[in-house]
Amino acid sequence: MTERQPAGPPLGVLVVDDDFMVGRLHRDFVGRLPGFEVVGEARTGAEALAKAKALCPDVVLLDVYLPDLSGLEVLERLRSADLPPIDVLMITAARDTATVSRAMQFGAVHYLIKPFSFADLAERLRQVAAARRHLTQHAEEPLGQADVDRVFGSVRPVAEPSRGLPKGLSEPTMDLVVAELREQSEDESAAEFGDRVGLSRVSARRYLEHLVKVGWVEVALKYGTTGRPERRYRWTRL
Repeated sequence: MTERQPAGPPLGVLVVDDDFMVGRLHRDFVGRLPGFEVVGEARTGAEALAKAKALCPDVVLLDVYLPDLSGLEVLERLRSADLPPIDVLMITAARDTATVSRAMQFGAVHYLIKPFSFADLAERLRQVAAARRHLTQHAEEPLGQADVDRVFGSVRPVAEPSRGLPKGLSEPTMDLVVAELREQSEDESAAEFGDRVGLSRVSARRYLEHLVKVGWVEVALKYGTTGRPERRYRWTRL
């Protein structure tokens, strides 16, 4: 399935890794994801800071182990520099508690342990883009608690809906359902969604209700003149 190009200009990504081959792999990963483009690469901490100031990327993929400065020191300096907001994703083999804790304290939005898959990185970059988009859309109005929860929740790993599925639901179909829901901005009934993705109304409703249960989809009731109200589903996770 080809991903739809998100609206608006792509987010610029600076890839920071001392290993040329690893950096190129991460660059290729970003290049495969609509809505993002690599604007530069750096092999050292000093180069990362210089390119961040020169290029003003939206996102930095930052390794911890660099030949001159620790990635954590780079992160701390980025936070204290006079720069536009930068979302930093730590991408590293470091897995000790102290490093993870410091990355969190210095404001990293995600921490991804090597090796990882394209899907792992893509999911986290989508979350960053969605949080930025939500804040931009509401820039001229005060945010409610639900808006704040959505933004902060979007930059934290959450349980995948395909984990621990009820009996009768399959992971491949759930992945399809999630992918299709991401592309639909309007609410729809189980019957409408089923017709769109090739599922029966009953099957579509079972998958949709599971996503409601885990908090990825919201449901609203549409009242007609007669009969029961219609349940309308809409993707709500950023």
